[in-house]
Amino acid sequence: MRKATLLFLAASSLLLAASHLLAQEVEVYRTTPDLKEALHRDERLHFSAAATANHTSDFVVIDVDAQERFQSIDGFGASLTDSSAWLLQEQLSSVARQEVMHKLFDPQKGIAVSFLRQPLGASDLARNHYSYEDMPQGQRDTDLVHFSIQHDEAYILPVIREALQLNPAISVMVTPWSPPGWMKTHDSMIGGQLRDDAFAAYTAYLVKSVEAYQKAGVPVKYLSVQNEPLYETKNYPGTLMQASQQKKFIRYLGPAFEKAGLDTKILAYDHNWDHPEYPEEVLSDPEASRFVAGTAFHCYGGDVAAQNEVHTRFPEKGLWMTECSGGTWQKGNLLAVTAQLIIESMRNWAQSVALWGIALDEKHGPNTGGCDTCRGFVMIDRSVTPHQVTYTEDYYAVGHASRFVHTGATRIDSSDFGREGLETVAFQNKDGSIVLIVLNNMNKDEDFAIRWNGKIARATLSGGSLATYVWK
Repeated sequence: MRKATLLFLAASSLLLAASHLLAQEVEVYRTTPDLKEALHRDERLHFSAAATANHTSDFVVIDVDAQERFQSIDGFGASLTDSSAWLLQEQLSSVARQEVMHKLFDPQKGIAVSFLRQPLGASDLARNHYSYEDMPQGQRDTDLVHFSIQHDEAYILPVIREALQLNPAISVMVTPWSPPGWMKTHDSMIGGQLRDDAFAAYTAYLVKSVEAYQKAGVPVKYLSVQNEPLYETKNYPGTLMQASQQKKFIRYLGPAFEKAGLDTKILAYDHNWDHPEYPEEVLSDPEASRFVAGTAFHCYGGDVAAQNEVHTRFPEKGLWMTECSGGTWQKGNLLAVTAQLIIESMRNWAQSVALWGIALDEKHGPNTGGCDTCRGFVMIDRSVTPHQVTYTEDYYAVGHASRFVHTGATRIDSSDFGREGLETVAFQNKDGSIVLIVLNNMNKDEDFAIRWNGKIARATLSGGSLATYVWK
């Protein structure tokens, strides 16, 4: 009996030692601004014994604290717009398309994109202007007899379904750029406003849209009422919708979703940081607010601190960064630009970060108005045969989060030194693993330490580079 006990204790000690050694190792993935090393797996780091943890006065220390917990995470990604889906489905060979899809969505072979924001009908990144209920000028179909998502069945839905097969954890959000023209003040999808007497028809239209997508095998987790409601477009689908009208419309839409048995969550606003008073007005309306899960933001105006302002006023509501395109207007370290968006949005309560078109061609399209300078994750050069595929800084920056931070992870506390130093954000996945993302905003290599549970791991990150550190 004594011998068996000793053997058991010895085996237990070995297991504990193995577990202890495993906990000391940190996997490192790094991308340089020139992309010469992109999501490159570096040598592992090792946490030191606790006895040396206090000798840190000569270098920067990033403290990671899993006891300080913040928002849960839905994912990181972009939009399979009409143009993006067409490029992927129709403009690549079968072999090339499979490679791109795996590199985008596969958790083992790619970056595991985990959030897709899908336009309901046409956006600026579309090959033509369309809704699911187009009628000849001057005609209306208030009973939605002609409703159909057949347009999306050609290539949009097949690509989304394939993405979901590769990564079932993807969160799908849908957003209309415009109601059908006949529901608006000037019978056009371009500009104008939703008529109050079309509330019932438009409510039914959105219910049918979500139901049709879900019947087609695409579960819809979120819907925002209107893309960029404070911008009245001039040459592509868009709708002006003031906060006073949006909260009134949500009073129609929320009960209709409930009656239809839809658990799709409604998001307010879906526009820039510079007008936080808009979502605050919607969320302050007791009748509308009970149907709203939170606020969607874009990055094209204002400051990310607006997210924190809205969170402070409505801490029970969520926040999502749902559109922020890169483009030719950006200069310098493009990797850092997108990394800053991810880190700063997350540190200001975002549950997602989504860029814009996931795939664009060499002319930043196709499009029929709107952005002709946007940058996708993937550039498909149609000027050469076979079409050439290039992965941009956005692909790698988002990959530093999406590949390692799983859906359902929780943001935890980490030291941050701002735009002049090391910017960081940290997470804990449901399996207990810790993910720390670090951006070196300086033009020189920076030595630092990661301190966790009283232990430290020494690291160096080259100037302008982005790294992800993972341990358990």
